[in-house]
Amino acid sequence: MSEEKNKIVIISPHCDDELVGCFEVIEKNPDNAPVILYVGNPPQERREEAIKLREHTGITMQMFCNSIPPIFMNLSTVFYFPDPVNEIHPLHRLWGSQGENMLRNGLNVTFYTTNMNVPYLHEVENSQKKEELLNKMYPSQKTLWEYEKKYILFEGRYKWIMK
Repeated sequence: MSEEKNKIVIISPHCDDELVGCFEVIEKNPDNAPVILYVGNPPQERREEAIKLREHTGITMQMFCNSIPPIFMNLSTVFYFPDPVNEIHPLHRLWGSQGENMLRNGLNVTFYTTNMNVPYLHEVENSQKKEELLNKMYPSQKTLWEYEKKYILFEGRYKWIMK
């Protein structure tokens, strides 16, 4: 009997946030591919780009929704939410605060950032693959990381300790 793995769910307010902030989470879990919940309302072009990501990476599921489906609300789910404190975009902060509430309710939450000016960044192990994937999946956003290589070279995630 095989041991069941925790389900990984990445909350992505915008299509591309999941790769900018959680590329390594996706890359390092090929046998437990994350579910990506796009919680914003992207234009059709961005939706189509995001759907290509699923086909390319083997991600088990993507959903475009405005709330987190109850099926994921359990102790065996590992959530990745945008940072509620250091993110600049209001939608990131809003969803980060949802993650903070879930953490306070005992769920397993890790915060990630797309803001590359935070003190908890680390170098991405395979930045070339991250850049190739970003360019292939999100050509409409290429100018974001074309001149700002930090989006490719770094990622940041952290957990809060609740007492």
